[in-house]
Amino acid sequence: MMFDYIDGGSYAETTLRRNAEAFDEIALRQRILTDVSKLSLETQLFGQKLAMPLVLAPVGMAGLYARRGETQAARAAQKAGLPFCLSTVSICSIEEVRKAVPDPIWFQLYMIKDRGYMEALLQRAKAAGTNVLVFTVDLPVPGSRYRDMRSGLSGQLTGLDQLRRAVNTAMHPHWLWNVMVQGGPPSFGNLVEAMPGAKGTSDFAAWIGKNFDPSVNWDDFAWVRERWDGPIVIKGILDADDARRAAFVGADGIVVSNHGGRQLDGVPAGIEALPPIVKAVGDKLTVLMDGGVRSGLDVLKGLALGAQGVLIGKAWAYALGGGGEAGVRAMLATMRRELEVAMMLTGCTDVRQAGEHLLVRDL
Repeated sequence: MMFDYIDGGSYAETTLRRNAEAFDEIALRQRILTDVSKLSLETQLFGQKLAMPLVLAPVGMAGLYARRGETQAARAAQKAGLPFCLSTVSICSIEEVRKAVPDPIWFQLYMIKDRGYMEALLQRAKAAGTNVLVFTVDLPVPGSRYRDMRSGLSGQLTGLDQLRRAVNTAMHPHWLWNVMVQGGPPSFGNLVEAMPGAKGTSDFAAWIGKNFDPSVNWDDFAWVRERWDGPIVIKGILDADDARRAAFVGADGIVVSNHGGRQLDGVPAGIEALPPIVKAVGDKLTVLMDGGVRSGLDVLKGLALGAQGVLIGKAWAYALGGGGEAGVRAMLATMRRELEVAMMLTGCTDVRQAGEHLLVRDL
């Protein structure tokens, strides 16, 4: 069921497929006899130096992929010189993850109806040393993720559902021992006090439906801005008008994102929505993107279309489930090698100089 949670999308999963397929439609422009013996992959985001323009995106419940999974992924990210963004709905708390790594992390904020709890959560994030706040705005209500319903991860469980989940768990003894026993009884570390009595993922899904706030609007950004003095990135923008509004209200950056195809099905892929948004606000704030990024080549394509950095979610969650911290480190090393080769074969020696000249535009 945890595989379906990260692998799946909402409804018919049209946008989920489009996210990856849209990258396949973009052709890189191969160039020859260019001196590419020296490459620079370094960039800066919000005053922080990155070894390459890549960020580990917030992934909910990542601590159920490996023992204390968010701490393992954060260590892998920082060893690779990259930011790690912790989800509001993580298994490990802000404090636990921050204690596990030497440098500040990013924190992703969902708004719930209890503003007092939200204010306390922002204070916790600041006290723990979080340096960038990622305000995710595309989940006023959860999209219908039918794989999760079928697996029993969400929704009301019948007796048969509970039996199926028990059998599924028993068939994965390594996961059961590593995550559920050695990792301790899982709880949602940032929301423990907000959801007393909640047990298991189905109770949590029900809690989200009741407590995530569908009334969130631009005034709530101002509320967050008053309580956070560092960079704020609005995540979940697909429309140029919304991007202009984000710049107008004082966001420091945005993430062009459709939530990994897990919210409104049938919307554009992130890479499709990116160019008009860059044209509208690229000189006013930092534009990042996510959705469908599966390789270093995809990273270069995102940069070529105007993103200043790219976020990955599924990639690091798969790697974490497959090999823990070592798996995430290996995946990041692979993506770095892929990005280096793509740069060399397109004649790009500095990621900060990537642009549309790296693409074939008339196919």
